[in-house]
Amino acid sequence: MSRSFRTELPGSGLAERAAAWPWWLQVSLIYIAARIVSACIFMAAALHQGVNPWYSPSPGYWEFIAIWDGHWYAQAADNGYPSVLPLNSDGSVAENTWAFYALFPALGRGLSLLTGLETLPALTIVAMLAGLGAALVVFLLFREFADRGTALWGVVFFAAFPVSAVLQVPYAEPLNLLLLAAALLLVVRRRYLAAMPVVVLMCLSRPTGVPFAAMAGIFLVRQCWLKFVRGRAETPAGRGAAGGVPGGPPGNKELAALAGLTVVSVAAALAWPLLAWVRTGDLRAYTRTETAWRGDDLVPFKPWFDTGQMLFGPVLGVMAPFLFAGLFALLLMSPPVRAIGTELRLWCACYMGYLLVFLHPQTSTFRLLLPLFPLALGAALLSRSRAYRGTVTVMFTLLQIVWIVWLWAWAQLPGGGDYPP
Repeated sequence: MSRSFRTELPGSGLAERAAAWPWWLQVSLIYIAARIVSACIFMAAALHQGVNPWYSPSPGYWEFIAIWDGHWYAQAADNGYPSVLPLNSDGSVAENTWAFYALFPALGRGLSLLTGLETLPALTIVAMLAGLGAALVVFLLFREFADRGTALWGVVFFAAFPVSAVLQVPYAEPLNLLLLAAALLLVVRRRYLAAMPVVVLMCLSRPTGVPFAAMAGIFLVRQCWLKFVRGRAETPAGRGAAGGVPGGPPGNKELAALAGLTVVSVAAALAWPLLAWVRTGDLRAYTRTETAWRGDDLVPFKPWFDTGQMLFGPVLGVMAPFLFAGLFALLLMSPPVRAIGTELRLWCACYMGYLLVFLHPQTSTFRLLLPLFPLALGAALLSRSRAYRGTVTVMFTLLQIVWIVWLWAWAQLPGGGDYPP
């Protein structure tokens, strides 16, 4: 029998009392504690922030966490999206707000109008509340596969992850993770119809719709195989065609609902690029805007090979993406990760595949790994040792210091440009 969370907390008296608290209070306290630690790191780094494009040197905490893309989201909230794409002097598309999906700015704008707050503080509040909501839903998702104590440790790893500090800044990541976790929870519970509106909102928060649609489609194929290939041998005599039994093959209604979710996911994933096309008249408005930051056209897979050759040379560089993909596949097949279930492993595989196809690897890649949060539960399942779990938490916190000081604190490179977080 697995040990409870209270047996792994220092101090038996405190552990006994903490174990009696409701789950939502435990999760909230874990998340708030992690964000306080991140706030302390932010404040320390802000003291050493020099001249930067946004504020005077050594800005305050609230100004410091609002740099980088926070101003882009505020611009989208205040001014919307251009009907004509801005161009650089060479005719290429300039950086603009079409790269920043509308749901998060809209919520910030709404809160600003209701409260009288300025846009950036309103966006920060939305992000903080969404981050807390994400932690609560992540716990419920982890409880589908693990006992309460292990699920709580999974939340600890999620909240302390090296780039988790982004969950308290005016970025869309916290909102997207809340909606993604909710959608995955509904899929795990086979509530496909209820997942549809959640997926639509998720696809309007950040570009996670394509990998989610891929996951839904592959999972649909798997479920059809279970029903029509294995189901003949597993279906008890006399069961209705649309019925279902625990552990048996999926019923017709369930497959129809999953097919509907797949179609909705595909449509929702294409919604934002289509809106950009309709508004600007440019079919490639969204992709041209996204690639404005990288300075070249979107060519699937190519940036990974270019980066690999730059880092490891012409021979190893070509092999590096394949080696990385192979190692990730081995991770997904490891016993602790297999324990998180087919749906979550499939999501992780599809999302990593999406990054390999479309991402231009750079320093912001670390932040883009947050949707792989189900692997935090796999890390918690790897060992129940207090020493192991405590070491991972401390290591994540130390790496968070590195991320904030190295990437969030702005510094111009000698040849121009910067390292984006």
